[in-house]
Amino acid sequence: MLGLEHTHAASTCGWPPSLSVACDGRVADAVRRLARPSIGLWLLALCLIALLGGCASKGPAPVGGWDWVGPVPDGYYLIRRGDTLSEVATRHGVGVRTLADWNGLESPYSIYAGRLLRVVPPDGSPAPQPSAAQGAPAVVAAPAPATPQRAPQATGTSNAAGNAAKAGPAAASGLSWTWPLEGSLAQRFSAGDRTRQGIRIRGRAGEQVKAAGDGQVVYSGGGLKGYGNLIIIKHNDKYLSAYGFNRRLLAAEGDRVKRGQAVAEVGQAVDGGGYLLHFEIRRDGTAVDPLLYLPPRR
Repeated sequence: MLGLEHTHAASTCGWPPSLSVACDGRVADAVRRLARPSIGLWLLALCLIALLGGCASKGPAPVGGWDWVGPVPDGYYLIRRGDTLSEVATRHGVGVRTLADWNGLESPYSIYAGRLLRVVPPDGSPAPQPSAAQGAPAVVAAPAPATPQRAPQATGTSNAAGNAAKAGPAAASGLSWTWPLEGSLAQRFSAGDRTRQGIRIRGRAGEQVKAAGDGQVVYSGGGLKGYGNLIIIKHNDKYLSAYGFNRRLLAAEGDRVKRGQAVAEVGQAVDGGGYLLHFEIRRDGTAVDPLLYLPPRR
């Protein structure tokens, strides 16, 4: 004798009551399981929602957000293909960690072409480097032709005028420069050659490399390709100096150093068994000939 449960199962299957005997207890149980929502399915759906939410929230958040279109705002730099954070920091005279902090970056400090990078303090006014760079041609170019004309009035001799003209760039920098190493010159500067953006000075392994002028260390490390262990000193808003090919660095980022103070040790061997120091001076981020700034040697 069939009970109400079997009759309900038959109607659920869509069969007439007269055929309810074919819809036995096992079929009825199966129908009830199918009719109820599956707890497993609900749990699976919740897991998928949580997973998708996590993926959305943990996607890459490169500097500056979306690719930038339009003029670059003051205080920002538009990242180009091949840029590294170290190189951008060097060009703007700030420490790598400082620049990373300004932009909320964590090691390994990945940046992306087409995005904006803040290069001035978030809570301060724009740094003076951009405006100084824009005004550089008017400020720096004028003294060179004018100095020889003024020099005779000050000294009364043509030799003094010639010396003043020769010392023009060094005087315009407002800094007192000194040689970072006493060795002989192994390579000269060439503005049109990317591999000769500074001079190279012969030295001995372990010989101390000295700061060419007063300033603050804005980079100390080995992260810039082609420079080995490198020290970069910011002297003022316009001038940086760089010291590469070292075996040991004696100054850390943020250190204030004096002209003639040891900041590194020579140690990069070259062909022939000698050692070199690579030395650069940069004005507004552009490499200039260090021999125009360093005092003449006897």
